[in-house]
Amino acid sequence: MDKVLIIEDNKDVNMLLAETLIDEGYEVVSAFDGLAGSKTIRTKKFDLILLDIMLPYKSGDEILRELREYSDIPVIILSAKDMVGTKIDLLKLGADDYVTKPFDLGEVAARVASNLRRFHKLEKVNSVYNYKDVVLDISTKRISVNGEELDLTAKEYQIMALLLQNRGKVFSKANIYETIWNEEYLGDDNAVKTHMSNLRNKLKKANPSGEYIETVWGLGYRLYKD
Repeated sequence: MDKVLIIEDNKDVNMLLAETLIDEGYEVVSAFDGLAGSKTIRTKKFDLILLDIMLPYKSGDEILRELREYSDIPVIILSAKDMVGTKIDLLKLGADDYVTKPFDLGEVAARVASNLRRFHKLEKVNSVYNYKDVVLDISTKRISVNGEELDLTAKEYQIMALLLQNRGKVFSKANIYETIWNEEYLGDDNAVKTHMSNLRNKLKKANPSGEYIETVWGLGYRLYKD
């Protein structure tokens, strides 16, 4: 099930969009200001974002600019501004689509479906991720370091794939547990810590001088900047 984040400060509009997309079969999370939206993006994984531009505390274009530093997931802009120059600027900034308010809910749902189809097709084509001397091939579910294939457990593979596909993003232990184990995180981080330690040891064995997974104290884990 695709997961959509709606960042829109108008609660009525946000909830109407959420209800429409839930009826279409999507999992939906709502944020009602720029800071909350930015934090949610960095702590949870989404397949598409509906992003209002005029937001309290942090503007939508600022959120988009930051997001494009580490992710290429589809972003559909929601805006009352219908000026061609504004649309062009946002598309150049990295937006995938643009919907002008007031909009038809059916049209928004259709644009969400269209952008997700296109993105998932690209994912299938671009199934190889490179980071330093690490190569992730999603089609074969294999990860190699310095030309040597790693012998990973399913959970170790999923953790490394999560980090490789979201370079620059910090994942807390709770984020990792709920994403990989698909269960509610109840505060016991032993499972994540054990798998992370084993994964790091295997990476170190493949390349003793390499640095791959960074601990961001108080926040979680991410890949070192290359």
